[in-house]
Amino acid sequence: ENPTHAPISPHPHARVGPPAPIPTTPMPPPLLVFVCLVLLAAPWPSEAATAGAKPLLFALRARQMPARALPRQPSKLRFHHNVSLTVSLAVGTPPQNVTMVLDTGSELSWLLCAPAGARNKFSAMSFRPRASSTFAAVPCASAQCRSRDLPSPPACDGASSRCSVSLSYADGSSSDGALATDVFAVGSGPPLRAAFGCMSSAFDSSPDGVASAGLLGMNRGALSFVSQASTRRFSYCISDRDDAGVLLLGHSDLPTFLPLNYTPMYQPALPLPYFDRVAYSVQLLGIRVGGKHLPIPASVLAPDHTGAGQTMVDSGTQFTFLLGDAYSALKAEFTRQARPLLPALDDPSFAFQEAFDTCFRVPQGRSPPTARLPGVTLLFNGAEMAVAGDRLLYKVPGERRGGDGVWCLTFGNADMVPIMAYVIGHHHQMNVWVEYDLERGRVGLAPVRCDVASQRLGLML
Repeated sequence: ENPTHAPISPHPHARVGPPAPIPTTPMPPPLLVFVCLVLLAAPWPSEAATAGAKPLLFALRARQMPARALPRQPSKLRFHHNVSLTVSLAVGTPPQNVTMVLDTGSELSWLLCAPAGARNKFSAMSFRPRASSTFAAVPCASAQCRSRDLPSPPACDGASSRCSVSLSYADGSSSDGALATDVFAVGSGPPLRAAFGCMSSAFDSSPDGVASAGLLGMNRGALSFVSQASTRRFSYCISDRDDAGVLLLGHSDLPTFLPLNYTPMYQPALPLPYFDRVAYSVQLLGIRVGGKHLPIPASVLAPDHTGAGQTMVDSGTQFTFLLGDAYSALKAEFTRQARPLLPALDDPSFAFQEAFDTCFRVPQGRSPPTARLPGVTLLFNGAEMAVAGDRLLYKVPGERRGGDGVWCLTFGNADMVPIMAYVIGHHHQMNVWVEYDLERGRVGLAPVRCDVASQRLGLML
């Protein structure tokens, strides 16, 4: 789940399709849930090894998706233009190929379920539950229906005794569906049965926008793919070349060309009201612009007594967001160092996507001198993430000032969204190998050319 200008206001979106009825015929038990990142992916040949012996390797491709085509949790960041990471998997019996968005910031996986006899542009990409002999609705009495990790916990539909779920859309509307299970084919191992939301409707913000059949929740919640698959380690590398990324599920001894630096996941000793305990949270210790460390107090970068202010690594958000004080310090120093190279937009009324207001003017038809701009480095406990070159600025679609285009720094002000956390989006994870090690409670980072890593891993695993 991300950026356009002006306030995020509802567009005239059509809800697609009537509610999908849940089959009433008892079904054999199904398989596992889906993995999602906005990228289109297929298993690589190395996946032929048994799932227990070797990790599963998938190719990934970045795609632009209309934000309102995807339901979002109320806490998720929302954008008109969204570049996401997707993977293609097979679900059901017989298997149906579906494309899912990989999101480490969400828990519940979901599929757009087509009603029987549906004939519209979404039916081809939708999951057809009535065509799967292993599909089953989750009953109210199931423990899965009592999960409290979700922003909107499942509820019992008294009339049908089925477990219902609801997802929030960017324009404030919602999509309703039912919690269900089916089998997911992941690699060449035995099918995995997992719970997911079988959603009856979706939004599409453009007549020809790229759409997805669903989303794969990858956080640490009880209903996430990671938890249901008992996956204790996974990693990915997002390429700036769209089709050369890689997703690796499972344990592996990564080769020496991937020297990972680890930072521990952060978890407060006591539950806090605004701390997302199932997110991948790390400790942000500082920010450097060029060679200068920003004078930000440690207390500004750490969660407060309520849990607000945690730092989350999120593949489902496009850009990175900093809380107000840290953002103001970054804006002032980056603008100062960039002044000899780029004229500032100098328009206090303009904020791209209501959160990006560190913006510059670049003559139309030209590119900014990103190679000469100061890099921004996020400093963690034991690791760092450097943002430089083309990842620093984003061209605002359709925005002009005379003969100039408008380009904005790809760090947003979280206070303007508003959200109460630091969020590291996937745009700044490009050409960085990111490993989530749940066994040891840590996140590993290593700068690497993802196209090279993908090729070498395809041969080595």
